[in-house]
Amino acid sequence: MGAVPVNPVNPVTEESRTDPFDRLATLTSWDAEWAGLRVVVTGLGLSGFAAADTLAELGAHVVVVDGQDSPEHRAKADTLKIVGVQDVLLGDRYTAVLPDVGGLAPELVVTSPGWRPDQPLLAAAAAAGIPIWGDVELAWRVRERAGRKTADWLVVTGTNGKTTTVGMVESMLLAAGQRAIACGNVGTPILDAIRDPEGWDTIAVELSSFQLHWTHHIEPAASAVLNLAEDHVDWHGSFEAYCADKAKIYEHTRLACLFNEEQPLTMRMVEEADVQEGCRAISFTTDTPGRSMLGVVDGLLVDRAFLEDRAHQALELGQLQDLGPIAPQHQVANALAAAGLVRAVGVSPEAVRDGLRAYQPGDHRIQLVAQADDVLWINDSKATNPHAADASLAAFTDVVWIAGGLPKGVSYDELVARHVGRLRAVVLIGADPAELAGALRRHAPDIPVLSTAVRDTGTDPSDGHQAMAAAVREANAVARPGDVVLMAPAAASMDQFESYADRGNAFIDAVARLMEAKGLGS
Repeated sequence: MGAVPVNPVNPVTEESRTDPFDRLATLTSWDAEWAGLRVVVTGLGLSGFAAADTLAELGAHVVVVDGQDSPEHRAKADTLKIVGVQDVLLGDRYTAVLPDVGGLAPELVVTSPGWRPDQPLLAAAAAAGIPIWGDVELAWRVRERAGRKTADWLVVTGTNGKTTTVGMVESMLLAAGQRAIACGNVGTPILDAIRDPEGWDTIAVELSSFQLHWTHHIEPAASAVLNLAEDHVDWHGSFEAYCADKAKIYEHTRLACLFNEEQPLTMRMVEEADVQEGCRAISFTTDTPGRSMLGVVDGLLVDRAFLEDRAHQALELGQLQDLGPIAPQHQVANALAAAGLVRAVGVSPEAVRDGLRAYQPGDHRIQLVAQADDVLWINDSKATNPHAADASLAAFTDVVWIAGGLPKGVSYDELVARHVGRLRAVVLIGADPAELAGALRRHAPDIPVLSTAVRDTGTDPSDGHQAMAAAVREANAVARPGDVVLMAPAAASMDQFESYADRGNAFIDAVARLMEAKGLGS
């Protein structure tokens, strides 16, 4: 199979294709003329597989590229070829060139969200003038299909809390009797949801900054940015570029843009967005709400936005205790954002309340693992950056903090300085905890840091499960009655674990063994 070089002199000729923008502009429903469209799909993960499968079903000519040549990827490749994908190219050598499709240059590239814009294949496509979409853009283009419902989209992004919020949105919609699903950057790929035979009334879509980078035009019913903090700077190049991609979620929103009253940057994003006529700016706060806001009054979640007499009245949406035994401030904010999104499409206050009561938080998010000797053991492995760990730490007072991992280019100084008063001790995990250790030396010099103790046990630093078991033993040795042992790493997990879930499970297992040794059970 031929390929277009990374830096082609004349990569695309008039003979090889017509202007792709002209053709792509007509592709705005499932029933449009997708047949014969030449597409390269990059990545063979969940979203890439779904994109290739969808395009093959539409009759496009598809070539898939992925840098991994593993048995799992070969099995996926075989499946895709059975359903009509033209070719699947596996291995690093294929990621440096833009392949042709049936002997001609591709008309479109659909990329998996993790692929950076400077990746050679994508850079070649951009240099050749070939449009690049993500799976969300493709999903929006095919959402309308004859004989099926066309769902409203409620879309959510933010540095933290996205998965929790779309889960709450889904629960509220189900409580309202709607056929609804949470999808996107969580659980079900958005294209798999779109292809459901029956269709949906409403879908709750979690969008990462990577997905938004490759999204060009969607028109959600309501949209929300939960919060913003430094994250994924290594991918985006700067915090400003990261925020710019997050802000794209508000563009073309129809009914309501939800923003965080306690983060003015999210309000500025709404002010600068090109929304549809009549779209409202609605904020949420964990404090007393003003007009056109959702907030908290005397332990009640209330709505002063989606009612006629919002100047003088508020609607009760639920109680803080509806959020479960632990309701930290950031969880309350997530609930209010979710409530605002569903209220924008007419969901009743009663359904909001019932949805909150029915919602089951995912594992590894402020998860109570054990309580013994008046010490709480909390798993928040999902806290993969300082902003998420900040929210976890703020929920407790006397903390033995287990933290560390892959920092992704962020700074820990502000996080440590803000919470030094609540730290009793810190146990460092992670293959190279130098960044966090440095921040602790600078801003918390009197707080015991137990990184050396963990490594002196003979633990292999690359073995996350051994390191976590040692960290739990060290935390137990210093924890006193009234303390919380909080595993909120403030870092990614890939240096020692397969995923944040693997890291969380390692903590749960280690705590369970500790409880058994104490004769308490977990």
